[in-house]
Amino acid sequence: MTNGPDEIGIGAVHCLLPEDRTAVVDLPELSRLSQEELKFAEQAGVKTVGVFPDTEPTELAARACRELLAGLPEPPDLMVHIASRAPDVLIGSDSGKIAHLAGLTGVFPFTVDGLGCAGSSAAWGLARDLLLGDPSRRSVLLTYGSRPTAADRVRRPVTVIGDGAFAMTLVRGGRPVIRAHRMEADSSFHDLFRVDYKSRPWSQWREECLDNDRYSFELAMHSRNRLGRMVDEVLADAGLTKADVSATLMQNVTASAFDFYRVSLGLPIHPVCAAHLADFGHLGPMDVVLNLDRLLALGEVEPGGHVLVLSNSPVAAWTVTLWEV
Repeated sequence: MTNGPDEIGIGAVHCLLPEDRTAVVDLPELSRLSQEELKFAEQAGVKTVGVFPDTEPTELAARACRELLAGLPEPPDLMVHIASRAPDVLIGSDSGKIAHLAGLTGVFPFTVDGLGCAGSSAAWGLARDLLLGDPSRRSVLLTYGSRPTAADRVRRPVTVIGDGAFAMTLVRGGRPVIRAHRMEADSSFHDLFRVDYKSRPWSQWREECLDNDRYSFELAMHSRNRLGRMVDEVLADAGLTKADVSATLMQNVTASAFDFYRVSLGLPIHPVCAAHLADFGHLGPMDVVLNLDRLLALGEVEPGGHVLVLSNSPVAAWTVTLWEV
């Protein structure tokens, strides 16, 4: 199967995951959590989280890039870093640090920020447009490193955080190819979550949800309605229906979220998502990349089959991408 000149797909993917994992019941912060937080941690669907001790997310992203690029014939033209939950330094450049550590001396690095879990899907949509906009460009590198903002991994009412990193390239003629892509946001949710980092030392940073009900109910209803419409629009863009979708993937936040979207959208969420949630916890924007990479490795979707990838975030950003294998 060949691609046309305007078709952009995946060149290569490398997911970096820790060999060491910690059971959620053994996380050190459990002793200082409230009963509601403990109950949430028990019911989130996360059994273990991978841990890279004493490592910055930028260092993980750079390692993923080095390991991916070692097997590629030529360097990328651009590097898009999906912003970490907290930057390594203020005023500096995390994307520049990653490019430097990865040995990418000629690449132009920049960061996509403020989109939470939707960042990687927004980045591959942007990468496609950057390649289509300049015929001289051959590939765009995307990367991200997942670490908790501070010491705590339990983020009630959202999820439990694990460590990891990925690097992937979007190229002309790659597979799977992006057949349709849409993204939207509601900026009124921009400050629903925050960390008071200016008046507290790092050891006392705690992520705060300003309104748990607004997250659990209002944003959930927005996401159900928004993603439902966007799925229909993306499929219509490709001239397909839900019956043509071989598999549906989304980010790994909680076990209950898979059931919520399965019922809301009328699409089964592939079990690889729940398996990764249980084993590694939530990896932020890396979730959908890991899920897609492992789904393809399973060989369940034949060439020409279609995979729908959904993502949303607590800052109310939504993306839907249709990939053709």
